[in-house]
Amino acid sequence: MRLGLRDRITVVVMVAVPLALVVGLVWLPSICTVLLSFTRWNGIGGLDTIEWVGTTNYVNVFTNYPPFQPAMEHNVLWLVVLFGLATPFGMFMAVLLDKEVKGGRFYQTAMYLPVVLSLALIGFIWQLFYSRDQGLLNNVLGTSVDWYGDSKVNIWAVLIASSWRHVGYIMLLYLAGLKGVDPSLREAASMDGASEVSTFFRIVFPVLRPINIIVLVITVIESLRAFDLVWVINKGRNGLELISALVTQNVVGEASRIGFGSALATIMLVISLVFITIYLATVMREEEQ
Repeated sequence: MRLGLRDRITVVVMVAVPLALVVGLVWLPSICTVLLSFTRWNGIGGLDTIEWVGTTNYVNVFTNYPPFQPAMEHNVLWLVVLFGLATPFGMFMAVLLDKEVKGGRFYQTAMYLPVVLSLALIGFIWQLFYSRDQGLLNNVLGTSVDWYGDSKVNIWAVLIASSWRHVGYIMLLYLAGLKGVDPSLREAASMDGASEVSTFFRIVFPVLRPINIIVLVITVIESLRAFDLVWVINKGRNGLELISALVTQNVVGEASRIGFGSALATIMLVISLVFITIYLATVMREEEQ
């Protein structure tokens, strides 16, 4: 109330503009997606052409849509690989760089560089390695495997490319967390005769609990929203089925089944909200404590 009229207008604008963008670009489309998931609509015509079908789309997703099961399996596999391999490796690199090794800035930049690249561009970069005729991998191994085209191996080739990008992101998060750890904790552990490995897992790692939760949520969301890489390769078909690709195929593909695609998108939203809720509840509990 002590602010002048000009300051009040400034504050209102600074709050209203971001709020309007979030509501208009995030919440409103999300609500519309959930509502459309209970309808049948091909995207052509006005609102009067939308037919309410209840939970039919969800029943069809789980019972009459063959690509859904492999897509769920691939998303789970994506999560397992990112969380079980890429995340520990990113944490390991953060621990090494936290020791102020010679050339650490160079290594940190090199590891983080893939993060600023889109997954579509990463797919093209790795094509130089995976190309059947001129790829580096086949030339080194003396084989002629179609790493992107063979449904038996393409999901693993894509996961390697995605992990390459994910490692740099995780490394940066853990490196920021390690910089905030009180040095006296490590000094006390060293004076007690604890090894570096024991110090990290028994003292440093528990202190990084907020970072661990953030990494968990980010990894889950990354595994669900994975899309660009498989879409560039073969539009999410032939062994590269993902839920996000199925959503695009149904919403903007030849079939143009808006309601069915919205049901798939809603399933993704619900899964994401579970982990986001866990994260928010944990953060709020820690702030109260």
